[in-house]
Amino acid sequence: MTRRTEWPVSVTDHVAGPGPEFAAGHTAESEGAYEPEAGPGPGTGSGAGFGEGAGRRARSRSRSSGSPSSSRAEKGEPRDPVEQARNICLRLLTGTPRTRKQLADALRKREIPDEAAEEVLSRFEDVGLIDDAAFADAWVESRHHGRGLARRALVRELRTKGVDSAVIDEAVGQLDSEQEEATARELVARKLRSTRGLDRDKRLRRLAGMLARKGYGEGMALRVVRQALEEEGEDTEGLDEPF
Repeated sequence: MTRRTEWPVSVTDHVAGPGPEFAAGHTAESEGAYEPEAGPGPGTGSGAGFGEGAGRRARSRSRSSGSPSSSRAEKGEPRDPVEQARNICLRLLTGTPRTRKQLADALRKREIPDEAAEEVLSRFEDVGLIDDAAFADAWVESRHHGRGLARRALVRELRTKGVDSAVIDEAVGQLDSEQEEATARELVARKLRSTRGLDRDKRLRRLAGMLARKGYGEGMALRVVRQALEEEGEDTEGLDEPF
């Protein structure tokens, strides 16, 4: 039977949802950090005496709280796998959203038991730390507008990250053919100047090849490149053949 672990509120307090900010400042090392007590104000006692007392209390707390875990680490006793999986996921999620599969692969690589990994991953999904749909939407938005990738290339990348096919279809569905072609034209326009001086066929292959690497279909690539060359005064007769 899967064991259910109730975690401190700090799991969700530090995380607002998927995105680079959701685990900022929250690492395994930051939990349980010593917070110094407020000292008496001026005129209530000796500053030196208070400093010495605070120092002794801090050292005493450090020794009393650190000794058991330190001794366990020195003896090589295994940590609770659920807590270990939780800490691994929080570290990986800090500043970088990840899919469930990416986190599951990381836990498997670190030899976390399947039962503990499943418990942590399911809990993270419940509180919104893992959201493959939001990840896919953000990925499409970023990679299309930032790198000019077409739907075919975006589908390929999301598959490698373990996103479900239905989720991928919904995410790439936000790009229609008109927007995709407009992006292809922008890409060709930026690259066109660097091809000047080459013969027409070389320019065609270079520009169409660039679009193909970004996932654009052959028909669209040829149409966009041909139009760009025509606008520069190139003779495009005979360029209807596949490249």
